[in-house]
Amino acid sequence: MNFSTLLRHLREGFKNVFRNGWMSVASVMSIIVSLFILGVFMLLVLNVNSMANQVDSQVEISAFLELNVDENLRNTLQQEISAMPEVSEIRFVSKEEGLKEFRERLGSSADNVLSGFDVDNNPLPDTIEVKVIEPETVNFVAQKIEALNEKHPEKPIMKVNYGKETVEVLFKFTKLVRNIGFIFVGGLGLMSMFLISNTIRVTILARRREIGIMKLVGATNTFIRWPFFVEGALIGLIGSIITVGVLFFGYSRLMATVGQDVFMQMLNLVPLSEIWPLMGTLLIGLGVLVGILGSTLSIRKSLKV
Repeated sequence: MNFSTLLRHLREGFKNVFRNGWMSVASVMSIIVSLFILGVFMLLVLNVNSMANQVDSQVEISAFLELNVDENLRNTLQQEISAMPEVSEIRFVSKEEGLKEFRERLGSSADNVLSGFDVDNNPLPDTIEVKVIEPETVNFVAQKIEALNEKHPEKPIMKVNYGKETVEVLFKFTKLVRNIGFIFVGGLGLMSMFLISNTIRVTILARRREIGIMKLVGATNTFIRWPFFVEGALIGLIGSIITVGVLFFGYSRLMATVGQDVFMQMLNLVPLSEIWPLMGTLLIGLGVLVGILGSTLSIRKSLKV
C-alpha cells in the first residue's frame, strides 16, 4: 500500500464517521460508557490491591511463649523459626518490652487499664514476632510454628496468633471487585461492538452502488474494506480519549479532596503518576481494538463483494 492510497483510506474513514452522524455518536458513547466502567473498576482494584499490600506488609505471626521457657530453649525456638524458608524476619519481644509497648499504644488511658501491673507483676508472656515473605503463607507458617511444640517436651509455645481473618477478607473483596468488573466490561464491550457494527453496516448499505462500481473497475476487497477499518478505529479512538480525559480529571479531583480531608487521607490512594501512563495507554488501545472488531464483524456480515 503506497502513501497516497493510505491517505485515501484515512480520508474516507474520517468522512464515514461524520457522514453517519448520530449512529457514530451512539457508537462513541457506547465506547465511553464501556471504558469508563472499566477504568473505574481498574482504579478501584488497583487501590484495593495497594491497601491489601500495605496490610500484608504489616501482618505478623505472634508466638506467645510459656512462662517457664528458659533462655536456651527460647534461642533454639528462634533459630528453628528463622530457618523456615517462608520466614523473612523474626523479633523477640520480652514481656517487659511488651508491657512498655502496650502502655505506649494505650496512651493516656494506660494508667487506668494497666493499674497494678508493673515489671514484677507483668501478665504478658515473652513473644516471638514473625514476618513472612508471602502473606499467603501466613496460615502455613503458623501451623509449622505450632508444630514445634511436638519437638520439645516442654511445650514452650502457649499460643500462635496472626491476622488471618483481615487478610482473607481483603483478598476476597479484591477478587469480587475484579470479577464484577470483568462481567460488566465484557457485556458493555459486546454492546459497543454491536453498535459500531451497525454503524459500519449503515455505511456499507448507503454506498452499495459505489462499492459495486469500484468492484467493476477492479478494486480489491482489501481496498474496499480499509476505510471501514479506519472508521471503526477512529470511533474507538475518539471514545477512549474522551474516557481517559474524564477519568484523569475525576481521579485528580478525588486525590485533591482526599488530600484536604484528615480522615480521607487514611485511604492512601495510589499516586496518579504511578498508574496513569500504563492505564491510559491500555484504555486507548482497548478502545481502538473494540472499534476495529466492530468493523470486522460488520464487514464479514454485510459486505458482499
